[in-house]
Amino acid sequence: MPKLSVKPKEKCKWDLVSLGEVMLRLDPGDVRVATAREFRAWEGGGEYNVARGLRRCFGMDAAIVTALTDNAVGRLIEDLMLQGGVSLEHLRWAPFDGVGRASRNGLNFTERGFGVRAALGCSDRGHTAVSQMKPGDIDWEKIFSQQGARWFHIGGIFCALSQATPLVAEEAMEAAKRTHTIISYDLNYRASLWETNGGKARAQEVNRRLVRYANVLLGNEEDFTAALGFAVAGLNEDHSQLDATGFREMLKKVANKFPNLSVVATTLRLAKTATQNDWGALVLGDDKFHEAPMRQDMEIYDRIGGGDSFASGLIYGLLQGESLQWAAECGAAHGALAMTTPGDTSMATLPEVLKVMKGKSARIAR
Repeated sequence: MPKLSVKPKEKCKWDLVSLGEVMLRLDPGDVRVATAREFRAWEGGGEYNVARGLRRCFGMDAAIVTALTDNAVGRLIEDLMLQGGVSLEHLRWAPFDGVGRASRNGLNFTERGFGVRAALGCSDRGHTAVSQMKPGDIDWEKIFSQQGARWFHIGGIFCALSQATPLVAEEAMEAAKRTHTIISYDLNYRASLWETNGGKARAQEVNRRLVRYANVLLGNEEDFTAALGFAVAGLNEDHSQLDATGFREMLKKVANKFPNLSVVATTLRLAKTATQNDWGALVLGDDKFHEAPMRQDMEIYDRIGGGDSFASGLIYGLLQGESLQWAAECGAAHGALAMTTPGDTSMATLPEVLKVMKGKSARIAR
């Protein structure tokens, strides 16, 4: 596997730039979406969550490339993102026609689940402003050549939004590659998004094409099987069993299929109940495996965004020049902490991540 070579910060305005959709998450708290009478609002989106984690927890300079419709809902999402600290310099505003026929902002209703009741998401994101982005809309030359970025993050959620978004992603990845910017791609398979957009066959076609531009590939067991077509030995149909040996063999096959990859990483999750999971990570890089030990029976408050927080912790370690083992453990610790608080995004601090990495207890700090 090729060695990962990250540009120094002195030459770049951005540590990381992400491309993706940011939605308004409406959280019903302890009740069901279908029976709720009030919701708490958060911002969230797979690619955005990674940038926000790097900014808020790890103190790095991060920007999001996205689009919103210019109405009160769009301005609410903007206000939430401003609190998150991610730069909105490359946010595009689409005009609002008064109804939302031309473009709209995405909504994501998500309940957390409890015990035997799994978490449940219900998205309302058709015809959003970001799904209508087309090649040529973004000045990638300015971002990667003039401003400079050390890392570019993109994923399968954005690429599933429309027929055009994979072309936008490819345009961005080509520009990033020309400037030797590290590219990470999170497969993030969502069956609901691909259902009317060609299904698994189309998802695999798009993902296999775009992964060839990436240096770092991320995903979980469903991502690698559904989005890329790689089988995981020892994985049963409902993913209620995990076989680390099967995952190692799968990651090796992915690395052999895509020799451009320097790092292939997966989270390992065994969901015993919605609120009790085993959680760990496995990273292949430098032709060796690096494993973050499984945390047994970890208590979950809100599992949404755990994988994105793993990605931001892993990326932070690699941007800092830490070892792959350190980066894997940082990602797993950050993901674990993110699932102890509500919302899609991390509320953890770097000292908390370092404390969890060292295995220190949850005794009260005064």
